[in-house]
Amino acid sequence: MNRIHPRSFGFAFAVFLATWHTAWALLVWTGTAQRLLDFVFRLHMIAPPYQVTAFSPITAAALISLTAVIGYISGWFIGVVWNLFALRPAVGSPLEHHGPTHAH
Repeated sequence: MNRIHPRSFGFAFAVFLATWHTAWALLVWTGTAQRLLDFVFRLHMIAPPYQVTAFSPITAAALISLTAVIGYISGWFIGVVWNLFALRPAVGSPLEHHGPTHAH
């Protein structure tokens, strides 16, 4: 398991979540979100309980912005935790770094 850069992972996760929610906002804008939502609930054998409201550009921008921020923070945190558990060379292995060698 390699170490990762938490900032890079945070940015990648932010882009992913923002893109996902941009797609949702486009579905609401085009009027297809309700059909998709109903379909997904029915696949789970649940009567659709939610009603999609009218598209609002301000609400869509807030949704996309907020999920991007949450994505960055979550991705950064995951990156930090990942690095805490990233595999390091075993003690005594040739890959282990002992620092500079000194002749005695």
